[in-house]
Amino acid sequence: MSHQIILPRVMHIGKGASERVADTVKGLNCRNPLLVTDKVMVELGYSAAIVNILETAGITVDVFSDTVPEPTVASISRGVDAFNTQPYDCIIALGGGSPIDSAKAIAILGKHGGQMKDYKFPRVVDEAGIPIIAIPTTAGTGSEVTRFTIITDEDTTEKMLCVGLGFMPIAALVDYTLTQSLPARVTADTGIDALTHAIEAFVSRKANLYSDAQALSAMALIAPNLRTVFADPSNDAAKESMMLGATLAGIAFSNASVALVHGMSRPIGAAFHVPHGLSNAMLLPAVTAFSIPSAPVRYAQCARAMGIATQGDSDDMANQKLINELKMLNADLQVPTPADFGIDKEAFFALASTMAEQALASGSPNNNPRVPTIEEMVAIYVSLWE
Repeated sequence: MSHQIILPRVMHIGKGASERVADTVKGLNCRNPLLVTDKVMVELGYSAAIVNILETAGITVDVFSDTVPEPTVASISRGVDAFNTQPYDCIIALGGGSPIDSAKAIAILGKHGGQMKDYKFPRVVDEAGIPIIAIPTTAGTGSEVTRFTIITDEDTTEKMLCVGLGFMPIAALVDYTLTQSLPARVTADTGIDALTHAIEAFVSRKANLYSDAQALSAMALIAPNLRTVFADPSNDAAKESMMLGATLAGIAFSNASVALVHGMSRPIGAAFHVPHGLSNAMLLPAVTAFSIPSAPVRYAQCARAMGIATQGDSDDMANQKLINELKMLNADLQVPTPADFGIDKEAFFALASTMAEQALASGSPNNNPRVPTIEEMVAIYVSLWE
């Protein structure tokens, strides 16, 4: 059985990769880019640096910096309005997952029109949008190499999963030096997001030999370095490993899909405004424990790839070490419980069934080794308070 593998057409990876932006624009035969970013990138001077590189190369660029964390239908609409003011021929997406996800949505709506809900799963959006050059500034989402975007519908609080070739950037410039100004909390949350991508891609029912290779490599890069970059943001070697690991994890899940953690995480983020990586971290130990009985060999391989189990450990021992490690990782990275985050317990429990239904509707739980019922997902949500 063959598997379709989807990647950006152009990738530059390593120190200084972002400085190839002008060459990349010209190589795509584009002349009029729109830079999509956020206020943080403007304040840090990252967007000005990209603008300077482009203008030095004779390329005029406009900047749209009104993207928001966890992008919404309204924020995307503002981006589309900005895009429609000029005949832009490509979009440069600079930032974490939110600006890149925003750029993907703007590229599709800017070319094809309609509303965001018209493009949500189960529709598969394979028609091409405006070309996107993605420059990630976090080692986490892998959005620069994925065919997904997540946009929140404010009216329903649904985090809409949008899937297809149309959302794959045409180029990715992966420069770990852009992660050096991240706050520790963002470093931790995006790092756990990347680790979750790798684990879920490997245990996914849609996993294949290619995605397995990327996922195992990603785990081997991320697991030994996540605590280091959290404690010491000046460690270049650890930062470089995390950035490459996040990109490989993105390639893995883009070609194998995520599973139950992500399915259950999105509704928490939409309803209670929990950052995506953080809600993944809250769920990862409990979902892993729930899922191991249906894929003990696969999860044991994850533990060995992460360096927390040896080849001499039995699968049962490796899996116990995996669960313990995920719990300790949350403790070491100061991941709050839902209660510590400030979520109201009554409100959370009242929405648990709705969140489970939304998770199931996203399709991700069906990729899990152990496909849950609504009742089992509710039980996992409830367990987060124990």
